[in-house]
This record gives sequence, C-alpha cells and structure tokens, in this order.
Amino acid sequence: MRFTLKQLRYFVVAGELSSVTRAAQELHVSQPSISSAILHLEEVTGLQLFVRHHAQGLSLTPSGRQFIVKAKQLLGQADGLAHYASTLGQDVAGQLRIVGFPTFTPILVPGLIRRFNQMYPAVNVQCDEKSQQDVIQGLHDGRYELALTYDLQIPAHIEFEPLMEFPPYAVMSQDHPLASRDEVSLQELAEHPMVVLDWPMSREYFFSLFLSQGVEPNFAFQAKSMDMVRGLVANGFGYSLFNVPLINMLALDGRRLAHVPVTGELRPLRMGVARLAQFRLTPAAEAFIAELTKEAKQLSETVFTDSRFYRSLK
Repeated sequence: MRFTLKQLRYFVVAGELSSVTRAAQELHVSQPSISSAILHLEEVTGLQLFVRHHAQGLSLTPSGRQFIVKAKQLLGQADGLAHYASTLGQDVAGQLRIVGFPTFTPILVPGLIRRFNQMYPAVNVQCDEKSQQDVIQGLHDGRYELALTYDLQIPAHIEFEPLMEFPPYAVMSQDHPLASRDEVSLQELAEHPMVVLDWPMSREYFFSLFLSQGVEPNFAFQAKSMDMVRGLVANGFGYSLFNVPLINMLALDGRRLAHVPVTGELRPLRMGVARLAQFRLTPAAEAFIAELTKEAKQLSETVFTDSRFYRSLK
C-alpha cells in the first residue's frame, strides 16, 4: 500500500469538514500535514479528490466522494482490528494453539481442555500431538504458543517450566521371567529383548539410560506408537521402558501388562510447559498454564499415586 492510514484519516476529516484549517484543528496537527497527506493521496491514486476554493475551503469531487466512502470503511476496519488486538491482550479470549507429546497428552489434555472451556468459553483451544523434534520446530515457527512436552534437548531459545517428573520403569507381559520382581536393574533387563518406542529423542533417551549403567540394550523390536509398544510387550515380544504411568495396564487387545520399578540413579523425564523465550503470552495462555499446574497437583493426589512412578514438581 502506497499510503498510510494516517494519511487516509487526514483526508477523511478534511473532506467531512470541507476545510484543511478545521481538519488541522480537529486532529491537533499542522495545516501543512493535512495538505501534504491530501496531495500524496492524489498523486498515488491519480485522482483529484478536492476542488480548492480560494479562502472558502474545499469541496469533494465526484471521485473524492466515492473515495471517501471506501476510506471510511477501511478506517473502520482498522479501528476494529485495533480493538480486537487490545481485547486479545486483556481478556481471556481468542484461539490458543498448543502441542503435546503423545505419551501423556491423551491422559492429561482432553479433560483439562473440557474444564478450561467451561471456565473460559471465549477461548478456542486447539491441541496437536507431535514428536519432540516437531514440538520444538512448531514453537520455533510460531505455529504453537505453548507446548506440553519433556525436557529432551530443549534449545536455548525455548523456555521450559517443569511440572511433573517421571522416573523410568519396566513394562512386560505377565509371564515374563522378571514380571514377579519387586524391582529390577537395567543390567538384568539388558539380557532380554526390548521393544523400543522408535521416536527421535525418545529412542536416544532410553539408550542413554543403559549407557549410564555401562550396559547396552537389546533393541529387538521397534514401534512407532505407544499402542503398538504395549501390544508387542503384552504378547511376549519383549519388555519396554515407560515413564508416564498408565491408567490401566492393558494392551488394546485386552492382554494385561506387568510393571516393575527400575533400580539405579536413572535420569527421569520432566514434563512441563515450553514456549519461545521472551515471548509475551496471551491471557488465554497464562490462564491455561495456571490450570495445567493445578491439574498436575491433582493428578499426584488421585491417578498417579505411586511415588515410584510420579512426582509433582509444584
């Protein structure tokens, strides 16, 4: 656009008052500013907008009358946009785009969104599920305002606030040789085939746990989804390591899983909220984080009650 909203506003006021002098007084600017804006509009549009009457002010030409109608419409839309922007900055309203890591998002987010919508009906929350790489990229590209994810390779330009801590534990079929144990070490597990969740960063995390104990895992089977991991484990193809506690220890085919705590000083995964550093959050995002923090505390008191598998950081 080769002219500004300010120039349009100067033209509209001058046209309504039929006077550069009165327009300058109304807008608290100099007369040359009004005249310069009108001349510029005439130059870039190729239209004569006014007839100048010596010592008697201005009158709109036929083209000027048509142009002023469109100018008023555009200025009205601009004012509406400004009001909408100020509303987004003050009220808990608008669209909130978030993304979550798939292992815990289905457990945590649907109920949270339902309650959040009851509290803030003017907010439209949209949630996607992505791997850690895609979560970080989505924040970087501005597709999401918030992410619910793990503290896996968080870059410096992403701010991470931890909310929950999940130590790793072993999951296996009920007839697995180690299923009846009260606890098990990674050295013992390494002797058996493992079903690994084959996602970038997730796979590296599990491998790093074994390396920290001086052993190598036997990655016998790889799966691209948590449901497939559970199915393979429940059907005896190997054990796996999980972090998020399961609400029920069942695979999708109904076979039951056993779970055993793992000994040793193993790095837990911390789940929390990630966002671009120094990014000013909308009120909707701030309200969502507040409710998410409450949800983490409530889960520690209800669903995830075993301290071996869960710890709230708030």
